[in-house]
Amino acid sequence: MSLFVDIKKDFGSFYLDVTFEAENEVLGLLGASGCGKSMTLRAIAGIITPDEGRIVLDGKTLFDSKKHINLTPQKRHLGLLFQNYALFPNMNVYQNIKTGLVREKMDNDEKNAAIRHIMDRFFLEGLEKHRPGQLSGGQQQRVALARILVSNPHVLMLDEPFSALDSYLRWEVETKLSDVLAEFSGTTLIVSHDRDEIYRLCDRVCVVSGGRSSAPATIDEMFDNPRTVAAALLSGCKNISRAKKLGSHELLAEDWGVVFEPEREVPDNIKGLGIRAKNIELANDSDSGNVVPCRIVRRVDEPFYHIHLLEPLNPVCPMSKKIRFDIEKHRGRLPESMTEVKIKVSEENLMFLF
Repeated sequence: MSLFVDIKKDFGSFYLDVTFEAENEVLGLLGASGCGKSMTLRAIAGIITPDEGRIVLDGKTLFDSKKHINLTPQKRHLGLLFQNYALFPNMNVYQNIKTGLVREKMDNDEKNAAIRHIMDRFFLEGLEKHRPGQLSGGQQQRVALARILVSNPHVLMLDEPFSALDSYLRWEVETKLSDVLAEFSGTTLIVSHDRDEIYRLCDRVCVVSGGRSSAPATIDEMFDNPRTVAAALLSGCKNISRAKKLGSHELLAEDWGVVFEPEREVPDNIKGLGIRAKNIELANDSDSGNVVPCRIVRRVDEPFYHIHLLEPLNPVCPMSKKIRFDIEKHRGRLPESMTEVKIKVSEENLMFLF
């Protein structure tokens, strides 16, 4: 099941401009709060109307501003799971799930059989007469998913599916959701601001920043070699600096006041440089090239890392950021008496950002 989305909408203080394609996969929309991820799902579902663009599902046009096509949500055959699950509080579990079949051309026996089957699939037996207020967060999510999937939608859209759950429940619920997605034969879109959720659940990811989307990338591409500053930030990169090309193999990291000399040619349109904190190494006396003498200005311990905030010595320009250097705890810690250190960054660990 293929989904093509190319839409624009002006909200006044915010402009949405999103383009992507997905086909029989789990595609993540990753971005910070307020970047337009949820608005994108609502536009696809037909809840809000874009100003221009097209939405096409497996060759069927759901929205086309030029052709004046705008199918109602009921005719799009899509399933949208809201952040708060949107269960009817005055209905029990069985009744809530049944509302997912209200527009299906089925007799009562067929509907009851479909509901029983989906309840069995989502381990909801025995909860038929419970109302949402009597259910745990994980149970409420399973009911909401059952209500969506009982009608066999072509596309499943999940809007921050774990945001309403306590942290101790998330892993269990995520594991069960992963099993559901593995069985779903259509296309799934997952909106999240959590890179770890996207990494575990999705096949590809589309970064959304300031209302605009990047081209979808595989999970490995996104986390191993992000292409933009926004993507690098969302992938968890702690060291990002503005970059200025000085020569074909020379660039200035403006926020650190450090000049790097990469082996590969520096692109003219480079905007930033990224270095993952865990990929920084201690330099030996024999090392040369991309070696940075630094002053240790702060040390912080986390469960798995010793974290060091470094200030480059003798910067070539005023700097505004520190460099974060993480050492895995099993490798030991730097002596407390050490106030200066030389670090190096391998060529493959310099990320050019655009």
